[in-house]
Amino acid sequence: MKTLLLLRHAKSSWKHPELADHDRPLNKRGKADAPRVGEWLRRQGLTPGLIISSTAERARKTAERVAEASGYEGEVQLEESLYMGDPEDYLEALRDVPDRYQRVLVVGHNPGLEMFLDDLTGGDELMPTAALAQISLPIERWRQLTAATKGLLVNLWRSRDEA
Repeated sequence: MKTLLLLRHAKSSWKHPELADHDRPLNKRGKADAPRVGEWLRRQGLTPGLIISSTAERARKTAERVAEASGYEGEVQLEESLYMGDPEDYLEALRDVPDRYQRVLVVGHNPGLEMFLDDLTGGDELMPTAALAQISLPIERWRQLTAATKGLLVNLWRSRDEA
């Protein structure tokens, strides 16, 4: 069994309309929520073995803050295809993960992230900013993950739940 953690990036800023969407930073709330997600992961004993993030500024910064607060010791792996990615892009990014990683965190964007979660679990869950889904996958190797794989949604944590 593998564990997949899906995290929508934390709240981003719209203060600088001249910035491209890819370059939007976290806002004040996002800067506070991201480490709270990491702390929650650490408290639950769910520190990931690998973190994969979209290349967008808001996702990268979310991943970095979560990594630090969770006790993650590796480098955040950046995956360009997750920016504006669809479920197939998330699936492909995960299929390349080395099997030594039992628990992987992916930081991405809606609507693709939410659609991927729903495809994996058969649910219809909302993923607001800084929402984290924990999914148990019935696979031994990441390469076994396909569009037909059905995982179990173990937990869905939203930062506002703790506010």
